[in-house]
Amino acid sequence: MPSEEVWSALRRRMLPRRFQHARRVAEAAGELALRFGANKEKAELAGALHDLARDEPPALLLQKAEAFGIVIDEISRLEPVLLHGPVGAEEARRELGVADEEVLRAIRLHTTGGPEMTRLDEVVFLADYIEPGRRFPGAVELRRLVAAGALEAALWEAARLTLQYVLGEGRPLHPATAEVYNAYLLRRRGAGE
Repeated sequence: MPSEEVWSALRRRMLPRRFQHARRVAEAAGELALRFGANKEKAELAGALHDLARDEPPALLLQKAEAFGIVIDEISRLEPVLLHGPVGAEEARRELGVADEEVLRAIRLHTTGGPEMTRLDEVVFLADYIEPGRRFPGAVELRRLVAAGALEAALWEAARLTLQYVLGEGRPLHPATAEVYNAYLLRRRGAGE
């Protein structure tokens, strides 16, 4: 698990419920890493830090993204909450001294995902969905897929649930999430699922 210094920094920056979520994601990411062949320590660190910037207001996320030189696409400009991964990764680097590019990438991608995620990216992306505190429709099915060892099916289902939610809310869909959906759908079909 991450050092007490990391947890102390998170405790100061996060709302209590977000801090508890970060602890559960770190634990779930570590378990998934062991199960699916990613580095456990990196998974736990990225899981702990994934929502570092999540409680920041939208205007501040936009301001920080611009200051950090993060490219802000049109969808993220409309939905600044999508920037909490990239902004959080940069804050982890600058404020907490995290230098591991794999960990920073997993933090960066945990919200939207991407079509060519590494195993560490996949583990953190999925841990955010399946941690025990999550109660959204579909969480039980995701946990069942993970328990069955169906990592790619779980990743596809997570993307599908996100698409369903975003479209149901009438909100703009980030292209990276659509790419995750398509990439894992094609992998599943290629594997004959």
